[in-house]
Amino acid sequence: MSDFPPLKNDRLLRAARGEEVDCVPVWVMRQAGRYLPEFRELRVEHDFFKICRTPELACEITLQPIRRFELDAAIIFSDILVVPQALGMKVEMKPGVGPVFDSPLVTPQDLDKLVIPDVKQELKYVFDAITLTRHKLEGKVPLIGFTGAPWTLMSYMIEGGGSKTHSKSKKWLYQQPEASKKLLKILTDVNVEYLVEQVRAGAQLLQVFESNAEYLGLREFSKFVLPTLCDINRRVKERLVEEGLQQVPMTIFAKGGHYVLSELGRSGYDVVGLDWTVEPEVGRQMVGNQVTLQGNLDPCALYAPTEDLEQIVKDMAAKFGKLRWIANL
Repeated sequence: MSDFPPLKNDRLLRAARGEEVDCVPVWVMRQAGRYLPEFRELRVEHDFFKICRTPELACEITLQPIRRFELDAAIIFSDILVVPQALGMKVEMKPGVGPVFDSPLVTPQDLDKLVIPDVKQELKYVFDAITLTRHKLEGKVPLIGFTGAPWTLMSYMIEGGGSKTHSKSKKWLYQQPEASKKLLKILTDVNVEYLVEQVRAGAQLLQVFESNAEYLGLREFSKFVLPTLCDINRRVKERLVEEGLQQVPMTIFAKGGHYVLSELGRSGYDVVGLDWTVEPEVGRQMVGNQVTLQGNLDPCALYAPTEDLEQIVKDMAAKFGKLRWIANL
């Protein structure tokens, strides 16, 4: 591992481990992105995935919000869909549409078209971006690495892009359960390698985004999704020990997963993210006292008048309390 500058602000990591902090750490999931004029300038010149694949550009975009705001973490600029790309699928980011897959998975036979990647090589550009960014941060704040959870990635790979119902991917769960489990296993295995290598490259906390939890009920989530999430957490932590790498906290954020918070609290992750639909007191009761909570300001609250927004944040802070909380939206 590279000889990185010493970390000056460890609030995020301390909160994730349940240790006392001088103040609550704050970061924003989309803090590097199109709301920043400097990001939009880069996007005029470069394709979205070209930026992801160019370590110098990904590093620059990661640093942009850190220069502007007093945040307690940086999150590497990348995209969850680099994993399907590594599996041989073609994905483009089309303006006004979002991600579009050239040839989505339609039948179980299509799984044979996937290429099991050498993660170290296929996603080397992400690892290079992480290492470069760790140095450029100069220890100011920790760097977060991330991936998309297997069910979220599976959904994109079958739907061919975004979806309001995810009916095609859910159809697989009901009609092709074994093929679904096979695909989820492939994605789990790749994710384990991907996250371990992110830590090797310099990531100091890992977040798993289960963005499509809201489309399932407890039965299907427990049968297909939860085992993959638990597997990723367990195997990554075991690998970090085996390979003598830094032990980093891990966060699971299941958007719309209010119905499974109790299970996530027992899944082994150090941090459980709450979306804005969950009252902090309810989230704490379901998750328990041994796990840090992250959340949960509604992003659209930023449209509120300043005075109202300040009150919303104060109310949120009062409900969460200072210990074992990472403020986030």
